[in-house]
Amino acid sequence: MKTEANIFSNSEVTVTYEPNVCIHSEKCIKELSDVFRTSIIPWIDLDASDAERIIKQVNRCPSGALKYQRKLSSIKKAEVKKKPVLETAV
Repeated sequence: MKTEANIFSNSEVTVTYEPNVCIHSEKCIKELSDVFRTSIIPWIDLDASDAERIIKQVNRCPSGALKYQRKLSSIKKAEVKKKPVLETAV
């Protein structure tokens, strides 16, 4: 039986979960339980942590069942934060 990917989004990131790929190592649940919860539906709550922590956890998924994509608006915000401010002497 083919199972469709689950898609979860917030303002900064979209996470997809492919249940037919998951090996159920529970790495996500054990390491970031505020976001990845087995007893609540929907089981992924992207508002429970910041995007960077979620992305790091998704990258630790041993099977590749979890994937992420940053939203364009969050990338632009990150670029703005990184640009240095030039000061001029008067």
